[in-house]
Amino acid sequence: MTTAPEAGLWEALYTTRAMRRMRPDPVPVEVQARIMDAAVRAPSGGDTQAWRFLLVDDREVLARLAGPYREAVALLWRGHYAAQVAAAEADPDAPSSVRFRKLRASVQHLADHFEDVPLLFFAFSRNDRDGSSTYPAVWSAMLAARAQGVGSAMTNVLDVFRPDTTKALLGVPPDRGWTLAATVAMGYPMGRWGVAPRRPAHEVTYRNHWGEPAGFDTSVPLWSPEEGA
Repeated sequence: MTTAPEAGLWEALYTTRAMRRMRPDPVPVEVQARIMDAAVRAPSGGDTQAWRFLLVDDREVLARLAGPYREAVALLWRGHYAAQVAAAEADPDAPSSVRFRKLRASVQHLADHFEDVPLLFFAFSRNDRDGSSTYPAVWSAMLAARAQGVGSAMTNVLDVFRPDTTKALLGVPPDRGWTLAATVAMGYPMGRWGVAPRRPAHEVTYRNHWGEPAGFDTSVPLWSPEEGA
């Protein structure tokens, strides 16, 4: 039997997905404090805690970041996703095209309304090349946000396409070795929480040797909203 705390944990794990459509309502400072307090409890290699976080809820700062963000998303469509864009335009009714067009609409919505995002969470790292000491804290922040009804969507287009511009706009010291590791938009979602559709775990998990069956079947998610009710 699943206890109430366990049920809450499973619900957070299964329903913390990218929520890019957000209401303009501000995220209270006390909610932000709980998010950040949870984030700094995450594992950190060597317990160095070599991270810095920057929260942005100032409308003027958000407005200055919106242009670079939209430029970065435009580069994303013309570069990394160019083949998917072309395929979706060539055959819009194909299942893969339908999925991609939904994704693109969601990503573009965030770009088009970037200055209206209630809260931006920036994670900066130093001497953490693979992010192993930074991303656990980012994920903990997203889980903590979910626990308080706040949606989140992590995006890396600014650190890929406009890192120097972003750091300059945020006043990050240019000579201290800080790297922009992640940008997370946060706000109360317009949509409903739900279990994100994914390829079943047994299809992408092997056991003991590459390509060998995982030894379990997860054709149906092993947690459902009914269990958390």
